[in-house]
Amino acid sequence: MKLLMVCLGNICRSPLAEGIMRHLADEQQLGWEISSAGTGDWHVNQPADRRSIAVAKKFGYDISAQRARHFNAKMFDEFDHILVMDRQNLRDVLQLASNDRQRKKVRLFLTDDLEVTDPYYDDNLFEPVFLGIEERCKQLIKEIK
Repeated sequence: MKLLMVCLGNICRSPLAEGIMRHLADEQQLGWEISSAGTGDWHVNQPADRRSIAVAKKFGYDISAQRARHFNAKMFDEFDHILVMDRQNLRDVLQLASNDRQRKKVRLFLTDDLEVTDPYYDDNLFEPVFLGIEERCKQLIKEIK
């Protein structure tokens, strides 16, 4: 199983989702490949935001080695599920899809059409965003496995 987490810059939300999901999947020896990317290319090859790294570390996850990537159309063929953090990411990713098979791989990370809040402009949002992502990763493992 190959999962791709997608947000805007690939420095806050999707690196957290990647790191948490990889850790949880490895704990259960699922053999899944987990990665992340951003719809924007501003941060390519940069580490996650220092606040994402810090909150992940606080809860026992190490995302410090992850580097930002830019989402591209080839990723539709590389991944089984493409999970996006908000509706704008959803629109941006779906614009690159060339067929229904690719479009069916893409969905919002959260359930019930909810979005993961972008914490970039508010330091106080990083912990609640982390906790929501962690909870959803646990649910996704049960759903997908």
